[in-house]
Parts: sequence; structure tokens; C-alpha cells
Amino acid sequence: MSRLPVRRACQLDTQPEEQRWLIDGLWADQAVGVLGGEPKCCKSFCALDMAVSVASGVPCLGRFATSQTGRVLLYAAEDAQHVVRRRLDGICRVVGADFDTLDVAVITAPSLRIDLAVDRELLNNTIEAVKPKLVVLDPFVRLHRCNENDVQDVAPMLSYLRNLQRRFHCAVLLVHHARKGGHSRGGQALRGSSELHAIGDSNLYLRRRGPDLLLSIEQRAAPSIDDIPIALQGHDDALALRVLDNDEPRAPPPQATVADKIVDTLTSTGPQTPRELRAACGVRMARVYDALRHLADDGRVVQDHGAYQLA
Repeated sequence: MSRLPVRRACQLDTQPEEQRWLIDGLWADQAVGVLGGEPKCCKSFCALDMAVSVASGVPCLGRFATSQTGRVLLYAAEDAQHVVRRRLDGICRVVGADFDTLDVAVITAPSLRIDLAVDRELLNNTIEAVKPKLVVLDPFVRLHRCNENDVQDVAPMLSYLRNLQRRFHCAVLLVHHARKGGHSRGGQALRGSSELHAIGDSNLYLRRRGPDLLLSIEQRAAPSIDDIPIALQGHDDALALRVLDNDEPRAPPPQATVADKIVDTLTSTGPQTPRELRAACGVRMARVYDALRHLADDGRVVQDHGAYQLA
């Protein structure tokens, strides 16, 4: 009769301390988890900083040493390719990494949905060929068309990400939005099913408290750390997130542009007419049309029957 394999506890595999982490204290080796935060909390910048760190070996956020290096596979669903390139190039210039040899493979497909079997197979084949140490998927809302509040919709997608980790022995970082409003724990603010919080081996949360941008780290098998002050530093388009020392001045948060406000509105409400966007953004109609034109040129919004929606 067949049966499940078992071992005595003392016979289970051990792991040397130096192999426990992908990025020391920040992201565990082969961890599946969520990087969450409200809009304009630099979630994508943080994910890209982690990608540069793993791909080049430089400390992440200027503070967390990289224990293991390797290729990174990145899918940035909300940013145009030239934006992704500019941000990665800027981070490399700030941290002293060589952008031309940076081992980050970017998925350039216009869409990827992990709720579809055909797209799952495509991602499986890509990971098998690329063999990444870290997979970054940004953001979760663009990876499916399911109900994020329904555990029966969300659980199979998260199980698929766990299977990626186990099959290909890679870490998986899922960028996800948080609800606005105060929560004592970052995981409680994640939008949608509580499964998104529960799956994390390593979870990171970004939030603003007044002018300060704060990072909290939550680990399944290590101590957690709350409220680490970080800030975007650099010059011009060469920007990277850095952990601030206690005596460093806090820079004021960047002001949201009209384009940022439009993207936030379309993310939360769906298609909107220019007049509805004007009311939501509180600016003149000419500025709304100007921002929509730039967003359309970047391929971030499309127009359909007089209303605009995210591409």
C-alpha cells in the first residue's frame, strides 16, 4: 500500500546560516512574499532596488548585504519599458553597479495573467530557460482578472507562485497595493483576501507617516523590524532608495503629478471620462488632457468610447 513519506524530526535537512538569506535580514532564500504599500510609497523603486542588489551583489537599500547573487526575472506591468530602463540605470549609477552587465531579464510581453493556464505555462517555460534567483512580478492587480477579495479566486494563484518557488528553487516577490488608512500591521492593510498576507515567508511594507517614508519587514522564521526610515536619494533621473541614519534629514515626499493622480483614480475606479478625472484630480481640464496625452504616448492608458482606462 502506498503512503506519504515521513522522517524523524532529527533527520530533516539543515541549512547553513549563510544560505538562509537571499538579502540579509530583508528577504529569505527562496522566499515567496509580498511587497505592499499605498500609492506613491515607492513600491516599484524598492522592488527594482532588490533586483539590482541580487543581480549585481551591491547592498540593497544601501544597508542590507546580498548573500546570494544571480539572475533576476522582472515583469513590470504598469511601467513602459523605457521607464523601467531609466529607473534601473539610475539605481545602478547611484549604487555603483554596472548597468550594461546587470543580469536582469525583463519580460516584455504586453500582458501576463497567472489565472490563465496558457500564461502560466509561458511563465514556467521562461523561468526554466532563464533560471532566475529572484522573480519580481509588479503589481498583482495587473496579473489577473479575478476578485481579489474572494479566497477561492486568490488561493489558486498564490499556490501557483508557491509551486514556482518549489519547482524552480527561486524567490518570488509580488508587488501589491494596500488600502489607504491606518493599520497597526502592514499585512492587515493589503488589499483583497487575507491569503495575500498569509503566504509570505518574507513580507515588506512601505507607508508614509507625515513626511517620512517607512519600511517594515515581516519574516516567517526570523525577527521582524518596524519603521525603518528610507528615502529616494540621488540626482536628476538617477534615484535609489536608501536607508536613512537617525541623524539624516528627511526629504519631503515627492508631490504627485496629475498623471500620477489619473493612474491612481483609474486603478481604483476603472474607466473614467476626462470630466470625471478632472473632478477626481481637482485641476484644470487642460492639465487633464495634457497628462492623458503623455500617458497614452507611454502606452499606459487607452481611450474607448470617450472614457480612459489603464492599458
